[in-house]
Amino acid sequence: MIDQCLRTLLLKNKQKFMIPASLVATVNQSNSLDHAFLVLTKDRYAKIIVIDNKNRYCGQVSLAMITDRLLETKRINVERLNELKVRDVMQTDAPVIQDPTDIEENLHLLIDQSFLPVVDDHNYFCGIVTRREVLKAVNYTMHTFGK
Repeated sequence: MIDQCLRTLLLKNKQKFMIPASLVATVNQSNSLDHAFLVLTKDRYAKIIVIDNKNRYCGQVSLAMITDRLLETKRINVERLNELKVRDVMQTDAPVIQDPTDIEENLHLLIDQSFLPVVDDHNYFCGIVTRREVLKAVNYTMHTFGK
């Protein structure tokens, strides 16, 4: 349990915790791997959100997941980029959250994740909470506490 005084400081800028879905790069689960590969490479993202046609959260995809599926015994089969869909390689078991301001849960989950997808009660994708934004709040708290 986080001390109430610390919690108040951590949540001082809670409106900055979640980056809205409209500003987050996504791919559709039915997109080809070629498309996802281009988005990941061009925008230099390590991992991006996968959604369906109704903007519901489906999972995440990374360059490593894509290249792993392209590996054959002695080469990378790039022709498979157009054959396979994002749904064929995406990760579906990454943690998701509903409350971007639940600082205790988010701190715990962000130990192993660089971002947390935020969904509503119907699994619609709302945005992401990044480790960077939460660490900025922690940094602020550490330098402000006791003043």
